[in-house]
Amino acid sequence: MLPDLITARDRLREGATTAPAELERCIDAAQAPANTHSFVRTMFDEARTTSVQPGMTQLPLAGLAVSVKDLFDIAGQTTPAGSTVLADAPAAAQDCPAVARLRAAGASLIGRTNMVEFAFSGVGVNPHHGTPAAWDARSGALPGAPRVPGGSSSGAGVSVATGAAFIGLGSDTGGSIRIPAALNGIVGFKNTARLVPTTGAVPLSTTLDTACAVTRTVRDAIVAHEVLAARRVTRSLAPLSQYRLAVPSTLFLDGLDATVAQAFERTLRTLRQAGARVDTIALPAVQEQPAYGFAAPESYAWHRDLLQRAGSSYDPRVRTRIERGASLMAWEYVDLLQARQQWIARMQADMEGYDALLSPTVPIVAPLLADVAPADGDDAARDAARDAEFFRVNNLLLRNTSVVNLLDGCALSLPCHALGELPVGLMVWHGALWDDTVLNVGLQIEQTLQK
Repeated sequence: MLPDLITARDRLREGATTAPAELERCIDAAQAPANTHSFVRTMFDEARTTSVQPGMTQLPLAGLAVSVKDLFDIAGQTTPAGSTVLADAPAAAQDCPAVARLRAAGASLIGRTNMVEFAFSGVGVNPHHGTPAAWDARSGALPGAPRVPGGSSSGAGVSVATGAAFIGLGSDTGGSIRIPAALNGIVGFKNTARLVPTTGAVPLSTTLDTACAVTRTVRDAIVAHEVLAARRVTRSLAPLSQYRLAVPSTLFLDGLDATVAQAFERTLRTLRQAGARVDTIALPAVQEQPAYGFAAPESYAWHRDLLQRAGSSYDPRVRTRIERGASLMAWEYVDLLQARQQWIARMQADMEGYDALLSPTVPIVAPLLADVAPADGDDAARDAARDAEFFRVNNLLLRNTSVVNLLDGCALSLPCHALGELPVGLMVWHGALWDDTVLNVGLQIEQTLQK
């Protein structure tokens, strides 16, 4: 099991290791075969310079390695967002707020991580830069044929799971932090969107986009959130027995594969045996989500001119999804905004009285990469089958997580699988500004599952 950031930071402050030594371990991991396609640009020399700056060990991130998803501005670099169509765009004049806050807290930025082009998929496939394979941070491997890493923060997830970074800065519009966390056996926290600025990040949906991070543990997730949100999490020492938890049976438990179902039921048994009060509730409002989403129309508004100039260079699967947004009428979009607020009110009423809800993060384990690989043009029937499987898998991976984004809520994914099982995530979630409660519950669950 890899040490987390807090463990490494404590060892630094005790004099048991140094920031440059820890950084070289991360650089070695970043260059290992497990991180093939995880990075689109490395920044090793800059990170080395940062790690030896005086006073680093006293900062929250202590000069330790952090990776940055390719859609965030870093001063002096272009921001391609996993694509090739922005390769000639002007370099960013300054760090975006999220990157600036990480730097100020002592992050050594080791590189820009690969991602789904323009963040528009939960699978993690990228035809331009290749696709990193999923990794299990818990066992230190994921044997067998390569599996999808989850998206859109694919490289962020693999960089943390393999030990190349302690924190992976990413984004979450429909699950793009929590899906890679679940499929790579790590932790991903999607905070309430308004708490972290998204300025200086290439947008997917201005309504739903969230800047957040993947980490190795829940306690590291708290550190990362405090840095990114520039706020302190109110800590609680309350045991699990003092929280009222609920498992919604509607939608979230539909069609679970055997590994996910087994891990989820075993986790619930463990929590109940530890004294947790866990009710099963219907949560009927979840079935009343607005029929249309925000990502397609809002991304089309941003991409429409670029599509006219360079549409043929887009990933066809991404382009198809963006162009669906062209057909939405202005009145339909206004109706969608109103429908969302009404739906949030119904959801809040259904969740009243509970401190957090528990669900599988995704209903399936990571599918084989070969089954959803980009079309290569060699066999039309095979390419069509891959496309069909890609969209089926994408819908499944996003199904549970996207509810929280539409809710304007917050959610934590933490691993709940056993050694020898493919990675499975447990999602702890609630509505807007329940972040501190979700993190405190998640910390108690993590400690319970590790006993």
